[in-house]
Amino acid sequence: MKKILAILIALAFGKLGCTQAPAERPYVSSPAFDKKISETIHFTVPTIGVRELKNIQDEVHIFDAREWKEYEVSHIKGAHYLGYDNFDAARLAGIPKDAKIVLYCSIGYRSEKIGEKLQKMGYSQVYNLYGSIFEWVNEGFPVVGIDEKPTQKIHTYNSKWSQWVDHEKVEKVW
Repeated sequence: MKKILAILIALAFGKLGCTQAPAERPYVSSPAFDKKISETIHFTVPTIGVRELKNIQDEVHIFDAREWKEYEVSHIKGAHYLGYDNFDAARLAGIPKDAKIVLYCSIGYRSEKIGEKLQKMGYSQVYNLYGSIFEWVNEGFPVVGIDEKPTQKIHTYNSKWSQWVDHEKVEKVW
C-alpha cells in the first residue's frame, strides 16, 4: 500500500512539474516558428501576442530580457533594458507590483525565466511576449537602436537562431 501511495504521489508531483503548450496561443506568422517556441518555453508566465502588445504598447511597462549587446543593436520602442545573465531587480525601481509588465527576449525563453523571477518578487501582471522580438520584426513592427532612432537591424543571437527572423527588410546581426 505504501508503495502504491508513493507512486501516486510521485505521479502527481510529476504532473505538476510538467507544463504543456496551451491550445490557444497568440498568433505567430510561421507555424514552424510557433512549434519551436512552444517546444522551447514552458508557459509558466502568461503570454501576450505581438499584435496585442502593439495595440497597448503605451499602456504597459516593456522590458528587454536579452543581453546588453543585443539591446544596443535594437529593441522595441519604449522598452527598458533588464538583462538576463546580469539581471538586476534595481532596474525595476518605481514599478508598482500590480503594474502590467511585458517581457521579451529573442523568442521567449529568457524572458519567461525573468518573468518567473518577477512573479516570485510579487509582480502580479507579468507577461511573456510570445515569439518575442523575432516575431515583432517578422510582423513588420518597428524597432529602434540605442539612439532611439528606427533601425532595420536585429540581433539574432547566432546564425542558428537567425533562421526564425524572416522579414525581408530586417538586417540580421550576431
